Amino acid sequence: MKSGKELERFEELQDLPNDSHFLKPYLLQLRQKAEQEAVLRDHLDLSENFLIRFLRARDFDVDLSLKLLINYHRWRKECPEITANLHVSSVLGLLQNHYHGVLRSRDASGSRVLIYRIGQWNPKDFTAYEVFRVSLITSELIVQETETQRNGLKAIFDLQGWCFAHALQINPSLAKKISAVLTDAFPLKVRGIHLLNEPLLFHPVFAMIRPFLPDKIKQRVHLHGSSFAGSLCHFFPHSILPPEYGGAGPGLEEVCQEWTRFIMQSEDRLHQLSTDGYPEKGCLSVKQMKSF
Repeated sequence: MKSGKELERFEELQDLPNDSHFLKPYLLQLRQKAEQEAVLRDHLDLSENFLIRFLRARDFDVDLSLKLLINYHRWRKECPEITANLHVSSVLGLLQNHYHGVLRSRDASGSRVLIYRIGQWNPKDFTAYEVFRVSLITSELIVQETETQRNGLKAIFDLQGWCFAHALQINPSLAKKISAVLTDAFPLKVRGIHLLNEPLLFHPVFAMIRPFLPDKIKQRVHLHGSSFAGSLCHFFPHSILPPEYGGAGPGLEEVCQEWTRFIMQSEDRLHQLSTDGYPEKGCLSVKQMKSF
């Protein structure tokens, strides 16, 4: 456990820009350690823009950052059914059906807020692996944002419309892969998971996923039921939530359409990720990120 002074120092590091000379020693240490790992040496981009994500995700603890980097590599290699095809065309039907969006504004802590509408997923048309690929696409895009690296994300899952056909798609193998990304295989901090309109049929599926989650993630899962209007506002500003969730922000369809356009504008980046399995050097241009 880190001391108070160590935590304060790591918080100060988080506030620094990526090109700060104070971050250089951590980046150098992580690169040197990564180059000594056979599984990483010939496969991953070890540029500063890439490595900083892992350092921020683990509060600049170099050893923990290295472990996360290795897990990220292994997860991508072991889950080709999810990671090998990040082309927009592979999930365009889901996106156009307004299944997923990212709120225009961040919450009070600076976290990105992601929304998933399970009722818009037709299990006859898309498998759970394709549905999870939507999450990976969004994660690979928002992880490039420094503010998201610092403050992480929160996800709202609207389970209205969840049915037996959805439940049949989730097996223990997929549950383990999902939990890996939530815990120690992707360089983003999950600050909260909020479930709305969860039916009784969903609870066995959640019971399958829950054992794979560490305690800190379990504590960040909030079940709101159908009376979410009174509880969701305790976690998110009224001004950013869609009207459908009791807020004054843009509506769900507008949110989903905006994010779909942004994903489509990122096709070149996603093509690169699909081609070689790993991020190319550098990040999206500032112009492209500001287009959303």
